[in-house]
Amino acid sequence: MLSPHTQAKLPKDRQPGFLVLQDGSVFQGYQFGRRIETSGEVVFSTSMVGYPEALTDPSYQGQVLALTYPLVGNYGVPSNELDEFQTLCHFESDAIRVRGLIVHELCERPSHWTSTKSLDEWLSAEGVPGLGGVDTRRLTRLLRSYGVLPGTLCFPDAGVALADESSLKVGRIEDPNRRNLVAEVSTRSPILYGPENGPRVVLVDCGVKHSIIRNLRKCDLTVIRVPHDTPADEILSYKPKGIVLSNGPGDPSICTATIESTRALLQTGLPIMGICLGIQILALAAGAKTFKMKYGHRSQNQPVVDCENGRAYVTTQNHGYAVDRRSLESSGMKLWFLNANDQTVEGFKFPHKPVFGVQWHPEATPGPMDTEFLFDEFAKEVK
Repeated sequence: MLSPHTQAKLPKDRQPGFLVLQDGSVFQGYQFGRRIETSGEVVFSTSMVGYPEALTDPSYQGQVLALTYPLVGNYGVPSNELDEFQTLCHFESDAIRVRGLIVHELCERPSHWTSTKSLDEWLSAEGVPGLGGVDTRRLTRLLRSYGVLPGTLCFPDAGVALADESSLKVGRIEDPNRRNLVAEVSTRSPILYGPENGPRVVLVDCGVKHSIIRNLRKCDLTVIRVPHDTPADEILSYKPKGIVLSNGPGDPSICTATIESTRALLQTGLPIMGICLGIQILALAAGAKTFKMKYGHRSQNQPVVDCENGRAYVTTQNHGYAVDRRSLESSGMKLWFLNANDQTVEGFKFPHKPVFGVQWHPEATPGPMDTEFLFDEFAKEVK
């Protein structure tokens, strides 16, 4: 039988659902969103707010997201209106990117002046399953102990809620990081943001968030968003004054075309800024290495320390890979930022070149706006 700590009390009119992890762990809950089985890499985020932005973040492609904050959905889902820069005001892309969502308690009666629908309605419309009533504290402790795990969300008939756990076993789940997830979320053709005669920067789209585009436009830069595998000579044909390597999902080492073009761009002397996956692409292009973290950084309160002056910043992060510190230093690049919790690399500079990368999201400001100055620094180099 299901052990007591896996069982959840079903709300009225809700059907049972289960999360089955690759190690055999089973978590019971109730179904919301689309009633469809899905699987992916199960990860957790400790962010207290921002689920519309998180669910549409392309960096979550291929993953099932568990939110540790106990009540989710209380302010509903806003509209998909565009701002003055033709980017989405409230979302990071034009669709939900997670494979599934796991919460402890789903709010079914949201209250907020911007709300147009409930979280349940939004997931249903986008074809994404959700699992509520889960002991997310226990799930998070498990993932912190053993690392992120592949898992399946399944929704059998109501009678299965009291069935033997053996009936819920699943086969081996594909590791989404073995796919080129960047290719799944990158734009298929170039997109122009801003006037054609402005200072041009080419944004290599590895799964870019709309808030990155917005921050570049706030700096009065014209942005040309290109596919992830655009060759260096094609990028240079736009006559850019700078290059931005965006965030994105998955294993950076799979992005061979992006790494190759970045290696060539490093020889041009152009200013280059790498964000999240972008810093990993920069590191690999320069001869450093990356590694998969045990459970990654996914939260809005990650402390990073400037190695030059000791100043600390509060940052928002979402990544499961990081740059190897020893390989970075042996490659001749200058360490700039470190994570105050686990001492992983958070930023570096290239000596004698206007090139830098940061592992966090300086465009994400859920409260603290500590590091938006990085866009100003990049724009200064461009102009």
